[in-house]
Amino acid sequence: MKLIVVSAGLSSPSSTRLLADRLAAATLGHVDAEVEVVELRDLAMEIAQHLVTGFPPARLAAALDAVAGADGLIAVTPTFAASYSGLFKSFFDVLDKDALTGKPVLVGATGGTPRHSLVTEHALRPLFTYLRALVLPTAVYAASEDWGEEGLAQRIARAGGELARFMAAAAQDLAPSKAPDVDTTAAIAPRSLTGAITSVDPADGFEVVPFAQRLAALRAE
Repeated sequence: MKLIVVSAGLSSPSSTRLLADRLAAATLGHVDAEVEVVELRDLAMEIAQHLVTGFPPARLAAALDAVAGADGLIAVTPTFAASYSGLFKSFFDVLDKDALTGKPVLVGATGGTPRHSLVTEHALRPLFTYLRALVLPTAVYAASEDWGEEGLAQRIARAGGELARFMAAAAQDLAPSKAPDVDTTAAIAPRSLTGAITSVDPADGFEVVPFAQRLAALRAE
């Protein structure tokens, strides 16, 4: 399996890259996968060129192909003006519109203050939902004061476990007996339009469509 990590950090060293690396390590604690990191800082000129010309240079084309071919994706951005960075958005703007369909995506963000902690919900989650990705229920935001705190480590561990579970399900042909547990699937339902979608039945209330069934339908679209 292939796990791609997209980091939009601009400095070196970068807290964004540090969070991305820790999320990848947490995922690898539960699933065997090859990891490739895409540093958007190194591709900034190529991304701008692609936006202007419509043709990706070789390095950017390789990064876009890697994301499209991944079994799972970790995407982490610094917080700029209460949202994702322009570099982060530009990369996903030039990605093929179908590249993330049905792909499990773990989102994360870093910032200087806890006041931006909802950036994962009001900016990142809608972006990847629009791209028809399976956005995992646990998103991780790390403010400067969070580093070294137990709460951050717990969120990272939980998020990594969720991504590993969905990657493993995909690798095993999404057999119903191998699909993610109902609790995880149900948690995604109200938060991602492309997750395990719920429907209302007057008699039974909410019914969770199995993850495998929904993913198969997405891939057939």
